[in-house]
Amino acid sequence: MDTLVATGGVARRPSRLSRIVDAYGQELVVSAAVLVLMAVAGAVNRRFLSQTNLTSLFSGNAYVAVAAIGMSMVIISGNIDVSVGSLIGVLATIAGTLAVKGYPIWLAWLFPVLVGVLVDAFIGALVAYARIPAIVVTLGFLSILKGGLISATQGAWIGNLPPAFFIAQFRLFGIPSPICFATVLTVLAALWMRYSALGRAIYAVGGNSDAARAVGIRTRPMVVFIFALNGFFAGIAAILFGTQLQVIQSTVPPNLELNVITASVIGGVSILGGTGTVVGSSLAAVLFAVISSSLIFLNVSAYWLRAVLGLMILATVLADMARRRRIG
Repeated sequence: MDTLVATGGVARRPSRLSRIVDAYGQELVVSAAVLVLMAVAGAVNRRFLSQTNLTSLFSGNAYVAVAAIGMSMVIISGNIDVSVGSLIGVLATIAGTLAVKGYPIWLAWLFPVLVGVLVDAFIGALVAYARIPAIVVTLGFLSILKGGLISATQGAWIGNLPPAFFIAQFRLFGIPSPICFATVLTVLAALWMRYSALGRAIYAVGGNSDAARAVGIRTRPMVVFIFALNGFFAGIAAILFGTQLQVIQSTVPPNLELNVITASVIGGVSILGGTGTVVGSSLAAVLFAVISSSLIFLNVSAYWLRAVLGLMILATVLADMARRRRIG
């Protein structure tokens, strides 16, 4: 139901533009930031806007956008997963190991996704049924997965991978496959969350779990399902990450979990749960890639990236808190 706004004692409906801004304000802000930053970097250094650089920029960071889809669902549900970076590192190593040992390529792609679903479903079960806070469970799994990976592989690189394994190097109609994966999965996930009963239930669980139970939503199985979805997207992200280069280093990508969580938050997903979209998260992942690349072309130290992202997180969270106070 549209909100009525009183003006001069006469109630009127908000304009279409104001409704769009209220619904997609953060996505519009992130999109504008991407375009402005690209224009500035391109004006200073024309090579930034070259097809080679832009293709590498978007393709090389598409796996972060895919992982951010699942993370957005987890945060919208009122939880968080800080183990996603370690899980992606483990799953990429599993995929490369299967490919090197001669297993069918489709199995090397599929099995890590299934493992990701099972691992995160178990995490979800601990959160939902053992009632252990998600931050505690996933911190534990971060250490377990990272330590287990290093102990099992000693950080060795996996090489001599079969050419057919590198799905991230494929092209569809001239477009790199990682960009296709990120775009299609973002659109499908956004439509599913907006129009399906299960998708809307994620918002209900994160917004008010007691109210969700009152209308018949089984919140505990729902939490397990949401974490399992996160594992699914982490598995796909791991395949894209592990197949973009000719070798796989059996370690956890540094700061990956922070990048994924930050993409979700800056993309408009409320850290308190209940609001946000996966479109914003994917756009924020693109924004990170543009910031990182532009710093290089502008001869600015890459260390500033962490500071910029930190400021963006603080600004986004403060804006979300102000919005909630205004609505409440």
